[in-house]
Amino acid sequence: MVNYNDQNGLNNSYTYSITQDSSGFLWVGSDNGLFRFDGKEFKHFNNKQGLKNIEALSCIPLANGEIFIVPFLNDFAYLKNGRIINSDSNSELKKMQFAHNPDGYVNGNSLYLHSAYNPDHIYIYRNGKVKKIPVAIRFRRGDSYSTFGLSADHILYLFNQDDGGNIQAYDIISKNRTTCNISVNKRTFILRKGNIFVFRNQKNIDVYQLYNKFYFKKIKSYKAQEEVDRIVIDNNYRLWLCLEEGGTLYFRHSLLEKGDLSSPVKMMEKYIISDILVDKDNNTWFSTRNNGLFFITDLFFKNYVHRTLKNNSSYITAIAKNDRDIYLGYNEAKGSVYRNGKITDIVFEKNIKLENKAIFCDGNTIIFGFTRRLFQYNTAIREKHFLKDFVLKNIVPYTAESLLLCTSEGLTSYNYHTKSYADILSKERIYTALPYASDSLFAGNFKDLYKVNTLTKKKTLFLEGYYFTDIKKLGDNLYVGATNVKGIILFNNSKILRKISENTGLVTSQIKKIEIENKNVFWASTNYGLSRIELKENTIKINNFTQADGLPSNTVAGCVLSGDTIYVGTSKGLGILSVKSLMEQKNFINKKVIINSVMIGGKEVFDTRQALTGQTPDNDIIFNVSFPDFTSQGEISYRYKIEGLSSGWQTGSSQKIIFSSLPPGKYTFKVFGIGYNGKQSYTSTDLNFEILPKFWQTWWFKLMMIAFGAILLFIFITFYFQKKRNKKLETLYYEKKIAELELQAIKAQINPHFIYNCLNSIQFLLYKKDYKETENYLEIFARMIRKTLHYSEKTFMSIKDEADYLSLYLNMEKLRLKDAFDYKIDISENVNENWVIPSLLIQPFVENAIKHGIAGLKDRKGNIQISFNYTGNSLSITIEDNGVGIGREIQTRPDSFGVKLSQKRIETFRQLFETHIILEICDLSEKEQRPGTQIKLYIKPYENQNTSMHH
Repeated sequence: MVNYNDQNGLNNSYTYSITQDSSGFLWVGSDNGLFRFDGKEFKHFNNKQGLKNIEALSCIPLANGEIFIVPFLNDFAYLKNGRIINSDSNSELKKMQFAHNPDGYVNGNSLYLHSAYNPDHIYIYRNGKVKKIPVAIRFRRGDSYSTFGLSADHILYLFNQDDGGNIQAYDIISKNRTTCNISVNKRTFILRKGNIFVFRNQKNIDVYQLYNKFYFKKIKSYKAQEEVDRIVIDNNYRLWLCLEEGGTLYFRHSLLEKGDLSSPVKMMEKYIISDILVDKDNNTWFSTRNNGLFFITDLFFKNYVHRTLKNNSSYITAIAKNDRDIYLGYNEAKGSVYRNGKITDIVFEKNIKLENKAIFCDGNTIIFGFTRRLFQYNTAIREKHFLKDFVLKNIVPYTAESLLLCTSEGLTSYNYHTKSYADILSKERIYTALPYASDSLFAGNFKDLYKVNTLTKKKTLFLEGYYFTDIKKLGDNLYVGATNVKGIILFNNSKILRKISENTGLVTSQIKKIEIENKNVFWASTNYGLSRIELKENTIKINNFTQADGLPSNTVAGCVLSGDTIYVGTSKGLGILSVKSLMEQKNFINKKVIINSVMIGGKEVFDTRQALTGQTPDNDIIFNVSFPDFTSQGEISYRYKIEGLSSGWQTGSSQKIIFSSLPPGKYTFKVFGIGYNGKQSYTSTDLNFEILPKFWQTWWFKLMMIAFGAILLFIFITFYFQKKRNKKLETLYYEKKIAELELQAIKAQINPHFIYNCLNSIQFLLYKKDYKETENYLEIFARMIRKTLHYSEKTFMSIKDEADYLSLYLNMEKLRLKDAFDYKIDISENVNENWVIPSLLIQPFVENAIKHGIAGLKDRKGNIQISFNYTGNSLSITIEDNGVGIGREIQTRPDSFGVKLSQKRIETFRQLFETHIILEICDLSEKEQRPGTQIKLYIKPYENQNTSMHH
């Protein structure tokens, strides 16, 4: 039995009712508020959490998860999502007012409450709302009617507490009242569960079954010897009577079974019992006055309450059996025999605390070996015979009529028929031994195992560093040894074959005794429970059993097998268990971990059904968990991981599981509960949650930043190349400005050159005193000067204007040279006269043809022909004369100032406007064997938005 009190966190004087909710939590009402127990710790709710009255008589779990709290009179409250809601928070609760402590029942999410005496209303609480149903019964002044039994059929039963009489059934819906078939005495207390009613009048207990709402039939009766304070019908319909002077009477048979009440078992005699609960796992809880809660596991209760063995609470230190009986040795100078469900004590020496080290059984001969005494007991004649004094360590079977005594002085054989002794090994502290041949045996001291020849008395070290506490033969040349700290050793005559320890599944590596079931199965007794080890070829199967599985105590001195039954000697008496039932127990716990709340995003969330989200940098998360497996008695831990963060599992015993600085993402928290013997919950509890990133951690922001970065990079690159291009354009601009200035300078040079030539001609005419010609020439010269000044301001001029300008110039030169030449300007039909060409480009070549080609002709009249033609993809301009021609040297290095200027102009146009102009000069005497010079200009088509130039 386990006691939970203020040392465990249950801080109160009185515990009242105890209930269990659908999740498995226990709720305890007390004089210091409300407590919730999850098997490991108590959570306290009092005035600090919102209870206006901390005298919590009972708490009622509802289907929606709320816990309705009934205090001593009024000031009702309920617990929802971890928070106490009182009448200040919800004024609906103020509607419920009672002069006496109320009674009621639960129907799903609805709670029906009514006064236990003379009710005037039925109150229905549901989801924070309160509804009143008036009770249409007129009670006479001074009468006290007791009401009870309200349930889903809407029938409230009542009778006159002062006068007794027939029970009446009142339908709270139809308001009809029906008189039932039985009458009761005054001051009777009545309790209902289902259709079972228990009546208590003084010490008389009567059990009735209800039929058709109004007909009661007595089915059981009991006359108590003591005053009964409280009646409890547990979930299995078993009756408990809590006594006023302490203790409780338990009736083992269900009230639903036929027959009278069985004789009760009295227990908890030292304690005043306030309430009793049998939980969903059939564990039993006792709520007591001043002593907290007491807990008994289901298996323990079945084994040691339903099987009522007397004298079965002493500390057992040794156990053995013969063909008929089980023999027990204790930590005092007595033994006992178990036979046919009864334990009979055998007292050797009164009031002497000598621990029983070992028991040997052979037929009617039983050897009880105490620390400093040995007794031989004959079961047939019940004779006790005192043997020699030894400081005994162990007793081991030897030959057909003898045994081995392992003592602090050595190893001695004892023949229990002749009562004679023989020394085998002297002056050696021997703890255990085992014969393995007719003349050989194993003998172990506190640190080594030896092989001993019984004939020569010679011992040989076999296994060094092993303190064996017990050795048994498992099969042919196969032995199993229990060690003090190194687990179980499997060995043969020559070597160790296998080691089994806590690391491989034993409950502990400190082993006391070995019991053989068959050649493949044996049992190990320890201070931490009992282990069954099964050898399966190359594998080992281990099942561990503790108090939770039905052992009276985890401190096991040894065990013996008889058929399917295993008898276990413990520090709290003899355990009798079915091997089949033990092996049929599940290797998992049929429960799940409950997540009470989650601290996420800086707030605690109790309703885990809602979406759980946090956000960086507040990205810590705390899970508050419980695993309400009361059988584990607080030995609970958790195995958990977060999917999406790590694939590895972690294990811890804290109920607060903390994860810090989680990166943004979607996660699943998975947790298993681990209870007694390492058993795990049958499935994990899973909870999804999400850590949201800050806006700068979102994918769209990152994408936007990438795009923004790309744009910035593009702008930077564009700016860089634009800057580089602008610098280049600026350079080109200045280069063009320089070229334009050069062009203007060239034009400025052309004009003076032309004017100089014209003035020379005028001077020549005046020298000849040809005034009329001079006048004509001056007139043409004036027109020529105006056009020259006009076109010199322009970069381009049309072909038509160029032809007119050349005609004017040639006419002027022709007048000056007295018709010494003829000229012709021809514009092809393929040429558009509006096409533009560089201004004043052709005139220097024409002037050069006159000056150097035909001016000095004596034998023929000069002829100059200018043609504009369009061939292929370029404009071709030809200036041809029939003069003296030019030589090759002049062609390569022309010395005409006008030609030099024209070539420079061509290069400048190419730089400024990317105008492709090609100049060709050839001597016709070499090319066509006729006198003269030919100059060709090719202007390739090129469209320039600034010049509108097409060729």
